[in-house]
Amino acid sequence: MIGRVLMMDGKRPGRGRRAALAAVAALLLAACAGQAVDLGLSGAAAPTTAASPLPAVTTEDRVVQVVKRVEPAVVSVIADVVGAGGQDRAVGTGFIVRQDGVIVTNYHVVETASRLTVVTTPPSPRRLEARVIGGDPDKDLAVLKVDADGLATVPLGDSGGLQLGERVVAIGYALGLGVDAGGGPSVTTGIVSALERTVQAADPNAPNGQGRTYTGVIQTDAAINPGNSGGPLVDLNGEVIGINTAGASQAENIGFAIAIDDARTIVQDAIGNPDTPQAYLGVSTQTVDEVLRVQLGLQVDHGAYVVGVSPGSGAADAGIRAGEVIVRIGDTNVASSDDLGAAVETLSPGDEVEVELVDADGGTRTVTATLGVRPLP
Repeated sequence: MIGRVLMMDGKRPGRGRRAALAAVAALLLAACAGQAVDLGLSGAAAPTTAASPLPAVTTEDRVVQVVKRVEPAVVSVIADVVGAGGQDRAVGTGFIVRQDGVIVTNYHVVETASRLTVVTTPPSPRRLEARVIGGDPDKDLAVLKVDADGLATVPLGDSGGLQLGERVVAIGYALGLGVDAGGGPSVTTGIVSALERTVQAADPNAPNGQGRTYTGVIQTDAAINPGNSGGPLVDLNGEVIGINTAGASQAENIGFAIAIDDARTIVQDAIGNPDTPQAYLGVSTQTVDEVLRVQLGLQVDHGAYVVGVSPGSGAADAGIRAGEVIVRIGDTNVASSDDLGAAVETLSPGDEVEVELVDADGGTRTVTATLGVRPLP
């Protein structure tokens, strides 16, 4: 069920954003659970490996151990933005997934930056220039690279096995505290409050010029504050199961995180093909299930429901409209948003592809869309 409009939390608003953000209602992101994933490439630096089991101790002691394990891999992401009104600075969070400097964060943290700097955690913080090597604006994910080696890493877990009530830990540079003073990131704890949420966030820099729709996200009561965006939400094994994205400003103990399973392929693609243009259709979608079908009165029980269309994209040029359901792209039948994303990933920018659509009345039509290039900051 689509939530109310949300406010992006990863940036300290600059002069140009303060007025806009002040008028925006709020809500947004958190997650939990897992098994480590190897993101290494042949011949590359040592890959991230599964974390060894932590000893059986009390929950409180376990949290301390998790923080000690994960904190060295958490970084602050400083985005310097140059505009007509001068230069501004925003601060978000990221986490290192490879020893040779591959970092995951939110797209909205870096999308308007003219310069990116990553600062590692104390006691010996390093300031490193960063660049974007991949990501997906619709999923609000960006993958960065710094020129360094031997960095601390955190393993990726498995968000598919999460259960309500599981304890989680959120780590990040809330409110930008600790960045300049060298105090390190903030830590909050909580539980998984809900799974598979669909929420909307207002963001004028989003691909559609209005906001982003997040699907399949994790809700948590761990405090998520401005500056936490892009930071890890980890389970009690010290593995990342979500990417913190935003918290509610008009409600207490409600935050959201992108499930790590939804980010894994994007991270792996960026590592394997840094800077390589990726095909881009230009739609935000939600999987059609029985709940959505009944709620919206859809005439089809499967497919990818189009929530939004990015202006100037191949989808917009082809006449695809919000409210339609994509049931086929090319030769691939689409039963879910994941099917659509996987199909687009097999194609190349410039490819022309047929897209079959079902409208609200059950009518079908087929359009031809020319795929563009997935935009990067």
